[in-house]
Amino acid sequence: MTGARFHTLDDLAVAGRRVLVRCDLNVPMRDGEVADATRIERSAPTLLELADKGARVIVLSHFGRPKGKVVPEMSLRPVAGAVAAVLGRDVGFMTMEEAESGAVALTDGQIVLLENLRFDPGEEANDGAFAARLAALGDVYVNDAFSAAHRAHASTEALARLLPAAAGRAMQAELEALDRALATPERPVAAVVGGAKISTKLAVLGHLIDKVDQLIIGGGMANTFLSARGLEVGRSLCERGMLDTASEIMASAKGRCEIVLPVDVVVARELAANADTVTLAVEKVPPDMMILDVGPRTAMALSERLTACRTVLWNGPLGAFEQAPFDAGTNEVAKAAAELTGQGRLISVAGGGDTVAALRHAGVLEDFTYVSTAGGAFLEWLEGKALPGVRALAG
Repeated sequence: MTGARFHTLDDLAVAGRRVLVRCDLNVPMRDGEVADATRIERSAPTLLELADKGARVIVLSHFGRPKGKVVPEMSLRPVAGAVAAVLGRDVGFMTMEEAESGAVALTDGQIVLLENLRFDPGEEANDGAFAARLAALGDVYVNDAFSAAHRAHASTEALARLLPAAAGRAMQAELEALDRALATPERPVAAVVGGAKISTKLAVLGHLIDKVDQLIIGGGMANTFLSARGLEVGRSLCERGMLDTASEIMASAKGRCEIVLPVDVVVARELAANADTVTLAVEKVPPDMMILDVGPRTAMALSERLTACRTVLWNGPLGAFEQAPFDAGTNEVAKAAAELTGQGRLISVAGGGDTVAALRHAGVLEDFTYVSTAGGAFLEWLEGKALPGVRALAG
């Protein structure tokens, strides 16, 4: 959970001071150009606010996995132009050596991007000496990269302990949204957990049982729960080795939260466009068919359930949403959540790579209360783990 109090930009005096801002600029590239600037856009408010207050901003980030060596193809230099385009102002670039030599003289309001931190092995090793070198470049530290907060690296953990530290606006928004979803939620709380496998979300399910009132399970993992209840799931994705675990989760949830599984499903013989589909009750799945989506009765029932909730936490699709018509269930329930959010009746917080893609596909990505673009960090938060980058901000 987010836990302890952390400082924000409101607590910092930054005019004329060098501010090291840890962003996540590990953006997708195509033909030497940034293909998706979402992560840059998330940190833009922090960078602009600091610059407008007269700070001398040095942006820190990793890019790719160069494994502690200089890999020219993983230089952040091409990203500086994309940052400048998003911010609408000049953004400089410098290597660690240039920064340490003072070759680049910073002025109030200037923004420069430092070369890929992972070019030095000390970054991923959370090396104190490398963190000290970074700290020498600045007077204040700001972390605006929740998506890297689950990693105890020099720029996310050690550095925060060497300088006055605060959360940037994107980090602040993320922590406040997550706190609102699970730590201090408005009840009743529902969690929608989908995706392929129980094994990847076992810790998530175990943690949520004590945090939510309803645990709605969809996607491939619902098939494992249905099978554990003794139902035929045919050729569906199903973790046969996890049936006992699914049974234990259901037994453990009794008296703590309600586990909600599909009552009808959409089945087909293959996952393909224009596949012949049949909608059946979960008790009637043939042995030669695959469950590829929740059925319309389930989607309607889940949408109705959300009307009685005040908070929903969403991680994972309800079906194989990438391929129509198996996106129908996820689309319908996501749109219901978005509509309730727009009416002020529901606080909706979602996160995870597939979840972001599914909500974008449903056309509601901008309509949830908050959507986290973090992958591993969001999942570890769902598991109840203390994230090193967040813990360091709390001192």
